Amino acid sequence: MRVAIIHYWLVGMRGGEKVIEALGRMYPEADIFTHVVVSEILSEDLRKHCIKTSFIAKLPRAPRMYKSYLPLMPLALEQLDLRGYDLIISSESGPAKGIIPPEGAVHVCYCHSPMRYIWNMYHDYREGAGWLAKLSMPLLTHYLRLWDESSAARVDRFVANSSTVASRLRRYYRRDAVVVHPPVDVDAFTPVSPEEVGDYYLMVGELVRYKRPDIAVRAFNRLGQRLVVIGGGEMLSELRAIAGPTVEMLGSQPFAQLRHHYARARGLIFPGEEDFGIVPVEAMASGRPVVAYGRGGATETVVDGHTGVFFEEQSEDALIDAIARLERLPLDPAAIVRHARQFNPARFESRMRTAIADAWRAAHGQDLPREPTAAALDDSGSVDLPRRPLAYG
Repeated sequence: MRVAIIHYWLVGMRGGEKVIEALGRMYPEADIFTHVVVSEILSEDLRKHCIKTSFIAKLPRAPRMYKSYLPLMPLALEQLDLRGYDLIISSESGPAKGIIPPEGAVHVCYCHSPMRYIWNMYHDYREGAGWLAKLSMPLLTHYLRLWDESSAARVDRFVANSSTVASRLRRYYRRDAVVVHPPVDVDAFTPVSPEEVGDYYLMVGELVRYKRPDIAVRAFNRLGQRLVVIGGGEMLSELRAIAGPTVEMLGSQPFAQLRHHYARARGLIFPGEEDFGIVPVEAMASGRPVVAYGRGGATETVVDGHTGVFFEEQSEDALIDAIARLERLPLDPAAIVRHARQFNPARFESRMRTAIADAWRAAHGQDLPREPTAAALDDSGSVDLPRRPLAYG
């Protein structure tokens, strides 16, 4: 069986690339197709695969300006020659699923989200765009929406990374999806003794407007408590300008520093709405609780009152109240770690194999050709905690 994995672009090692890495472990002989690749940034596991690019990679300054070529990506995807492949797995967040599958092939789409900049976050992106982009976006995104919706018909089975994303798939494509949470390398994080926990809270992630890092900075300015911020992005300079003496803006940091700060923070501050959100799981795998905005993927990973707390509106007052509530809770770091371990890579691979096998059986009326057995799923790391009702958006 020949397998093709389609990803929108390979220019870093973030959540989407970690999913591709896991899929590559499942199918070590698979070829990877993408619009543009920066090989030196990729993991060794990804570089083992044959990686093929669309014509976008040949355009001027594509490794840096790839997002500028978004209008050409539907055309580029349709030029990819996938004849001879039996199974196609697309990874969707930017344009990836719009390939033309050959007859007889099964196309499974793992969806991180329908393209945010043309669907649920269109007005946010347009509001923050320059004047030229503001003028061009209405016509461009109208065309992209038509193509994006029609290309959904080329997918045999959708798999969503969260129930929040499954809700968007129903809304925009009228398609149902099975939910398989993305893999988190929970074994890479370890808790420390209570004596080693510091006096600061932590915020981690790309500093972009939709993640609302400004709320956290202003709230901790008011509280006069320490906040350590790790991450780069378009808002870094702006946040440094408004940060008070108790807010430390560290910018991007190596993994060793990130791991150190996760384990020693009093808690993680997560003020944005994410599709899934790997950062809260990494914090919980370090034994630390999470203060999260109560929408999106965080509602599927954080258990209110047990592994953290939610706040219901994106405001400084709501965040401050949630921090005060967290500090009154008698939380058990060991239980938090056990809860986080259910998002381990073995579970992702097992559930993806089931979803792919179901899609193959529905298309061909027979079982998928046998592949090497995945690592046995270990459920011993999960803990039975009450779950908050999911917030669909």
